[in-house]
Amino acid sequence: MEKNSQKQDTGYSKYVLLSVVVLIVGYLIITSIFNKDKDVTPVKIKDPNEQYKDIKEPQFVKQGELEFFKKDGKKSISKIDIEIADNDSASEKGLMFRKSMDENRGMLFIFPKAEEHSFWMKNTLISLDIIFIDENKSVVNIHKNATIRSLKALPSNGPILYVVEVNAGYTDKYGIKEGDKISFKKI
Repeated sequence: MEKNSQKQDTGYSKYVLLSVVVLIVGYLIITSIFNKDKDVTPVKIKDPNEQYKDIKEPQFVKQGELEFFKKDGKKSISKIDIEIADNDSASEKGLMFRKSMDENRGMLFIFPKAEEHSFWMKNTLISLDIIFIDENKSVVNIHKNATIRSLKALPSNGPILYVVEVNAGYTDKYGIKEGDKISFKKI
């Protein structure tokens, strides 16, 4: 009786082993059929700047000078030449489509009254430090290294009357901080 039982166990073992092999082979065939389009052709990633290559870059036009001062308002930190955005049209354009900007340049936004504002980086091709300034010409908030082409709102976190945009890294390089002051003159 033991011999019959061993023959039956051996027979079952062969069927189980054969079933496992068939399942594995079937799995491999099915996955290769459904995955055959993947990994065959590399996807070419479109250059995100390609859409901007035919756009004429606006040229910097000096409209004034701006100076940053330490909190006490006496010690000068740095000076830049500025373009001025003091109307809706100029404010909407800002530094959009600029492919570069000299370190000693920036843009000053002047609003009609002090209130909270948010900026974004839509169509802005260079990273910026965005400096929010209150009616006393004191720095309220700085958004450093703003991401190019981002639609993320960058809020002032309080009422402001002015905004200065400079190249990313400028505020760190010159140590400009909240509480520091500005002075500017139009030319």
